[in-house]
Amino acid sequence: MKKLLFIFFITFGLAVSTVSCNKDNDFSEVDTTLPLEAVTFYNISYGIHSEQVYDIYLPANRSATKTKVIVLVHGGGWTEGDKADMDGFITLLQENHPSHAIVNINYVLANANVKAFPNQFLDLGKVIDKITSEKEQLQVLPEFGLIGTSAGAHISLMYDSVYDTEDKVKFVCDIVGPTNFTDPFYTNNPAWQILLTALVDETAYPSGTNLAEATSPVFQVSSNTSPSILFYGDQDPLVPLSNGELLETNLINADVTNSFTVYSGGHGNWDAASLLNLQTQLSAFIQAHLSI
Repeated sequence: MKKLLFIFFITFGLAVSTVSCNKDNDFSEVDTTLPLEAVTFYNISYGIHSEQVYDIYLPANRSATKTKVIVLVHGGGWTEGDKADMDGFITLLQENHPSHAIVNINYVLANANVKAFPNQFLDLGKVIDKITSEKEQLQVLPEFGLIGTSAGAHISLMYDSVYDTEDKVKFVCDIVGPTNFTDPFYTNNPAWQILLTALVDETAYPSGTNLAEATSPVFQVSSNTSPSILFYGDQDPLVPLSNGELLETNLINADVTNSFTVYSGGHGNWDAASLLNLQTQLSAFIQAHLSI
């Protein structure tokens, strides 16, 4: 899949953040004596696989009683992509939400030997668990918002509704995420059916499970699902608008706070006015559901 929202960052002149510190996988020098300076750590390991790493951007004057965390989850069709694809969000968030910590994650990409589902959902959980366990060292409050694009939005939605049993996730932003693998858009495509079989680890699910339903966020929505903000295109060749529409319907039926916006265009390829609107809506949603 295309790297989403690249045009978003070009349109608004956003660049990769300049940070106060460039470290790899070492919290030993973090001084928790207030006031704290801003610091960034790159490629923090959360597992034994080389792709199980994340970057964390810690704001100045943070504390374990107020500094909540925004997690970025990249797209790429579950088989491609990298956390660098989401770097443009860093500047956007630091400018509009300077008191939040930001985490930009990689997860293990699927290939002939590695399945995507549920492993990628579990990878997101490992990141959240690791940050929670290190909340005192990091001086963060383990309440999280998830921002995902395409496959990353699918992973975020699934984690929130199925695996977030302790309600650490407080909102999900879904930008053109696939939500319903039983949609005719997918079921009528033989190539997709082959891909879905390749993506799912059948041994991780009970015998007889409808795997398309089990890995589709629309079927996992409940009253425990977090507030969700959805953005879709009306001419998307990769994710049909019906996926967003059904998710909105199920969120409403479950009485889950949500916002659903449709832009003219394809898979994140929207005009400048639409992208600015997305930025404005997302910032307001963060303020409403992950305020400091």
